[in-house]
Amino acid sequence: MQALQSTDPELFELIRREERYQRDSLRLIPSENYVSQAVLDASGSVLQNKYSEGYAGRRYYEGQRYIDKIEALACERAKALFGAEHANVQPYSGSPANLAVYCALLQPGDAIMGMALPHGGHLTHGWDVSMTGRFWRPVRYGVTRETGRIDMDEVRAIALRERPKIIVAGATAYPRQFDFAAFGAIAREVGAHFLADISHIAGLVVAGAHPSPLPHAAVVMTTTHKTLRGPRGAMILCTEALAEAIDKTVFPGLQGGPHNQTTAAIAVALREAATPEFRAYGQQIVRNAQALAEELLARGFDLVSGGTDNHLILIDLTNKGVIGKKAAKALDRAGIVCNYNTVPFDPRKPFSPSGIRLGTPSVTSRGMRETEMRQIAAWMDAALHQVDDEEALKRIAGEVRAFCRAFPAPGLTVAEAAATVV
Repeated sequence: MQALQSTDPELFELIRREERYQRDSLRLIPSENYVSQAVLDASGSVLQNKYSEGYAGRRYYEGQRYIDKIEALACERAKALFGAEHANVQPYSGSPANLAVYCALLQPGDAIMGMALPHGGHLTHGWDVSMTGRFWRPVRYGVTRETGRIDMDEVRAIALRERPKIIVAGATAYPRQFDFAAFGAIAREVGAHFLADISHIAGLVVAGAHPSPLPHAAVVMTTTHKTLRGPRGAMILCTEALAEAIDKTVFPGLQGGPHNQTTAAIAVALREAATPEFRAYGQQIVRNAQALAEELLARGFDLVSGGTDNHLILIDLTNKGVIGKKAAKALDRAGIVCNYNTVPFDPRKPFSPSGIRLGTPSVTSRGMRETEMRQIAAWMDAALHQVDDEEALKRIAGEVRAFCRAFPAPGLTVAEAAATVV
């Protein structure tokens, strides 16, 4: 980044510090990952210079001969990878992509049935503080107190009572698999559309490590980062019958020209996801998460639902005598990055909840396996027993930094001789 260093040395140094931070820490936030150098190259390409309102072959600007081919390539790869009839790769992120689906299929005031936010759902599945909970009537399902899992009989009972127009299966903090076939059957029974939001698990679906929502869902939305290991963007996959309504709602309904550099990076990530190496990677994510969960359980941690089927672990720290926010901050100082998070039936407020959320996509991208997960659990245990001991946290951070150097992260170019993170 010589040009950036020359033009804006202050910003250059901040980016370099972030790069060192990503190199020298264990990044366990389940929505984060490391993209390949090829994805970074496409994201920072001259496609940044283009404006391309419309769709391939139907643009409002001239000079789109190569842009059309890039977008068409991304769409074809998405359809082939997921087995979808239609793909739209233009949404800027997952939240507006979900909004586009609702606007295309619902009328104002119709009911959206989604997983409750405190039980692991997402804001855009009809929560009050989101526009999706204001323009449409929210109907919520959750997990049971006894198991921490979704009870599909309860989901069906709620759907029969409330008659939603769309049922959403998806979450941001649910460590178990979704029964997409059961959700699809319930949606058909009540005459609702079924939207599968697989933003967190798309890479696992591709790898065969989680069941696919297709053909049970007429619409599937996914972000393109997280386990899919692409740029920050989103895709909507749907049947041909819904394609026109979805496309018109994305553009011109909700947004202008697509971010072509992101579209190209999505195409690269989809090509990478179609390889045997990616399939092995996705399956290793789950094995790592389960190994980490087993070691944490052995050390007395209270895991919501008792473990994990996917990439994500949700921990209730009540029995450890430390609140989630304080724990997350102490772990960060120890070089272990996760996020504080509510747990189901949490008596504490969301900004200072009882739990933490962590996952294994990023560390798996670095080549770590089950043995390394057990070491990570040991560091977490040590750090959370010493949340107020800055010297102990600093010592763990040094061990983590040395440990991380043995597992180079994709896409990071910062020299090993560079100063450690500040």
